[in-house]
Amino acid sequence: MDFLNFLSSDNLAVVILLLISGLALVLIGAEVLVDGSSKIAKKLGISDFVIGLSIVAIGTSAPEMVVSFLGAIQGKADISVGNIVGSNVFNTAFVLGISALIAPVLITRTNKRRDVPVNLVVTLLLFLCGMTGTLLALVGLGDSGFASNTISRVEGAVFLLLFIGYMVWSFLSSEKSAEDVQDPAKAKQINVWISLIFIILGIVSLVFGGQVFVSSAEAIAHKAGLSDKFIAVTVLACGTSLPELATSVVAAIKGKGQMAIGNVLGSNVANILLIVGGSAVIRPLSLDGINLLDFAALGALALMLTAAAYLSREKLGRTAGAILLAIGVAYNAFLIATI
Repeated sequence: MDFLNFLSSDNLAVVILLLISGLALVLIGAEVLVDGSSKIAKKLGISDFVIGLSIVAIGTSAPEMVVSFLGAIQGKADISVGNIVGSNVFNTAFVLGISALIAPVLITRTNKRRDVPVNLVVTLLLFLCGMTGTLLALVGLGDSGFASNTISRVEGAVFLLLFIGYMVWSFLSSEKSAEDVQDPAKAKQINVWISLIFIILGIVSLVFGGQVFVSSAEAIAHKAGLSDKFIAVTVLACGTSLPELATSVVAAIKGKGQMAIGNVLGSNVANILLIVGGSAVIRPLSLDGINLLDFAALGALALMLTAAAYLSREKLGRTAGAILLAIGVAYNAFLIATI
């Protein structure tokens, strides 16, 4: 949805009103999505984490999916991959970092054994598959026939299969945490269909509100005379991750830390395996526009999250959240400074 032609008018008050309205829709959508998802989890006996990993994560990743798939169809690989790299950096640094600062996020044994390592492995997989040419050039094999910074259709198909496998594994090995304790009598009173309607309405509100917010913020930035690249690095990169941020923050405030971390890890894995994989199947993706610094930031965040999860006894505390946030701020500050 493109509001830019309408927002190009000189009526700044209308644009600001739309900006506030978009933010309100995002916050309302996050509230409704978290409540609906939590009720579904209780009714079906599934953990909040798995719901956050699947329904919530895929739903809040809808903006990234649209942007990346359209980029692949139009042959703009930089948009498809850059959108995902930027989104995963934002998810780990800002979404999870801010959530942990609000309230320490519960880390279960299953998170440590399965989900956090999967996030790290998937991040490394994107780097190894997408930066083959750069890696071989570093060791003097740049002239080999394998030297190509491209994710092929075959690799994209493998990514999709891995995503399906991870989702099935997560549901089959679902483990309830202390946050999932519930009253059986209340669980029986929950209507699944009403909860599903709430989830759908929440996702629609998040996506539509996010689009209104991003378009309005972009119009204001243009009116302020800021460059397109600055807008892309700041407004658009943060805007496509606004649903994840709002949902995880609301979940953290409600004491649903497992849903918050499930949303972040699920979004990260879905962004790489589902969205990059699907985009590569549509059209092989060249990663020539992505440099080692981008992957260094993404890798540092994945490693920091892994270390924090294993060093913490039960919760990802505020110190770890502050470190994740500091890495994200430093990376984005460097991007803005070098525009």
